[in-house]
Amino acid sequence: MAPLLPVLRRAFDPSAPSSDFTSQFTNPSDVFSVLLLLGGDVVARALAQLVGSRITPVAFSFGWVAYAVTAVLSAIGGNRLMPAPDYSCKVVNAQNGFVRDNDSWVIGRIVRDFETWMDSQPQAQNTDADGAVEVNRATVRNPVENSVKEIIDLSWEDMKRRARERGKLEPARPPKTGLCVPVYRARKPFKNHPGYDSPYIAGLVTCLLQLGVAAIPCGLYGNWSILLVTAAGMILAFISGAIPQWAKEKWACREDTEKTFALTRGNGSQYAIVIQGAGVGFDLEDLAASDWGTIKSWPARLVVLVLAVLWIFLLIAASGIQQNTWFLLAVGGLGILQNTYVAGASRSPEAFGMPLEFVEVIAKHKVMDALLAVEDRYPRVGRSLLPIFFAEELNEEETAKWKSYGNKNKI
Repeated sequence: MAPLLPVLRRAFDPSAPSSDFTSQFTNPSDVFSVLLLLGGDVVARALAQLVGSRITPVAFSFGWVAYAVTAVLSAIGGNRLMPAPDYSCKVVNAQNGFVRDNDSWVIGRIVRDFETWMDSQPQAQNTDADGAVEVNRATVRNPVENSVKEIIDLSWEDMKRRARERGKLEPARPPKTGLCVPVYRARKPFKNHPGYDSPYIAGLVTCLLQLGVAAIPCGLYGNWSILLVTAAGMILAFISGAIPQWAKEKWACREDTEKTFALTRGNGSQYAIVIQGAGVGFDLEDLAASDWGTIKSWPARLVVLVLAVLWIFLLIAASGIQQNTWFLLAVGGLGILQNTYVAGASRSPEAFGMPLEFVEVIAKHKVMDALLAVEDRYPRVGRSLLPIFFAEELNEEETAKWKSYGNKNKI
């Protein structure tokens, strides 16, 4: 019982925790410096979205220090700044059938966001009357979306008919079926283009708001430290996004190609996006390889290393701020909201410097029928997609259909 006496006699102060919480929420200490170490992957993706010109408006936010350190490892160990694509797909050379796994951020995002831009591209003038009879839908509003709805409805009717014949309950409408092959023609592309759309403008607006918030404690209390840290963070962020190496990696490809390409997620995908180079477009095989623009000199690595050191110094400086820290947290909060929005935003091919024009769409509720229709309209294109969607041997009827196209369409 004796060892418990000191504990029982200890004086407890029930107000101590309350005062600690009050102090912390009045002027949070060291919170901003900790938050600077979180969310580096968000900053990297936001940069990948907007880099290309001298001004890359990725706002100063939480996560920049973490990103700066990982950028050093990526530049020295991986010889690149651009992050790996966060959406997998395949790039098919429709002339020789060669299939390449994509390693380009641009192509990955174009395929990921396809449903947001598929019907917003300008329509090409198609003078081929034969193609306008069945598959050309260039004069229809939302032609790709409508085509997918049509083939899903056709497939659903077949499912309901079979269910009635078997005496089963009516099935639900399937989310996807068959294959839709929209065809686009490349227009003159432009490298070093950050895309002056809403994500880009949001970055500029956020930077101005951050400066306004940081100036409030300076004007009210004469505390200029928050404004200084914010301005320094913005300068480092803009310098980080202005490194020329970004553009070399983002558009590491030749131009003016005559090749035709197909972009798809693979077997089971609803879409196979056909893009005709038309003598002006990017070589998407080069872009998918993404090995042309790797860092080959030490100056670029040295710049990334120096920036990482400066970010660490900024982290140390920010940890010393003890007054009016809510304003600093507000600055970082605005920045991370903008970074998160940009990192996940859907963008059109034109925003990535790759403008396209819509030609037509071929859609069938049977995948084989869609590939045959594509081959009939665009020799070699349908055949180049055949191994992706039909890995097994074809039956006799299917083999005969493909042989009927003759040697001229063979790869």
